[in-house]
Amino acid sequence: MTYFEKDAILSGIGISRIGRRTGIPGRDLTMEAVRTAIADAGLMPSDVDGIATLGDTPAAEVNAELQIEAADCGAGFGTGGLLSPVMSACRAVAEKRAHHVVVYRTIQMLGGTVPVKQDENAPAPPLARMFETPEGEPKPAVGAMDDVNDLVAAQAYSAANWLALNCRRHMDLYGTTKEQLGWLALNGRRNAALNPLAVYRDPMTMADYLSARLVSTPFGLLDCDVPIDGSIAVVVSHADYGPDCPHRPVHVEAIGGSDGAGGWFHRDDYPRMAMSDATAQMWSRTELKPADLGVAELYDGFTYLTMAWLEALGICGDGDAGPFVEGGTRIARDGVLPLNTYGGQLSAGRMHGYWALHEGCLQLRGEAGERQVLRRPEVGVVSVGGGPVAGCMLLTC
Repeated sequence: MTYFEKDAILSGIGISRIGRRTGIPGRDLTMEAVRTAIADAGLMPSDVDGIATLGDTPAAEVNAELQIEAADCGAGFGTGGLLSPVMSACRAVAEKRAHHVVVYRTIQMLGGTVPVKQDENAPAPPLARMFETPEGEPKPAVGAMDDVNDLVAAQAYSAANWLALNCRRHMDLYGTTKEQLGWLALNGRRNAALNPLAVYRDPMTMADYLSARLVSTPFGLLDCDVPIDGSIAVVVSHADYGPDCPHRPVHVEAIGGSDGAGGWFHRDDYPRMAMSDATAQMWSRTELKPADLGVAELYDGFTYLTMAWLEALGICGDGDAGPFVEGGTRIARDGVLPLNTYGGQLSAGRMHGYWALHEGCLQLRGEAGERQVLRRPEVGVVSVGGGPVAGCMLLTC
């Protein structure tokens, strides 16, 4: 069977200025990334006939800035989570509804770029999802969890609270340690030191990691991604444009997504998450195997999410991700599977996985500079999300 994504390539990539509380309007950041991606693809704005986004800077504004009338290509593959616009663009070019689609994601720190004064008289925010089920009836969490954890899950204000429960369950089942989580943070910081755009580049030690203030047990501050301002864009083109690309074209070999069945903790296979479904779909659409991977740019909104992706992808068996990352040698740039080579969201900054996609393209093209994997990879994987929704893409070059 032939899948539509095999007719798509990533022909151009672009990234804006990156920083914390920059004060730069989102529209300006968007246009920096979009114009760079179009030029990187060897195109003119007039060549772009499709556009897709997650709803950041309105597509109409981008069209107006570029003086084009690109069609909305954001629908077509709705189960890829944050990567759905890219996957939908792949379908659009495969079906010849567009030939070049620009996809962008623009992020600004919570509250925008201007501090928001809190209203002391405002009511407290509602508790999140009190034991929700699709039927609307109360339902307890997985039986292996104690009543206290059930209550925390029901009243979580943050993904940190939800995912801390998954992580604690993994620790209980497999003996995963806090120090093993730390190696993911240390690896990210080590790689970020070679990325001039990363917001945190100073050296980090295990002692620094372990002493960071607590956020939600077992997560400390350095287990959590870093909010930033920035924008990243990618041009998705039909594969027939490949010979004309000024750079080595990156081919989309397979995609996978999950629509959130089971939510945060109503899964029979808890503490597994949506990435188990997304990776199963992705691997079913290709003859390649986990052993073929030369680089992995995996979502690290929290350190544990990366462990969950390593296991869901079949790189490690269930419970084996901790030992796999321990010591940081296997996941280093010269290791068996270089991981999050740009610094990840833990040190470079949170771009909802689009920086992972940008970096994956650079690594496959052999253009990542100081942080380039020495043996240029020919196959890479990019992943986004966790919890109830997830998406992943297998790329080749």
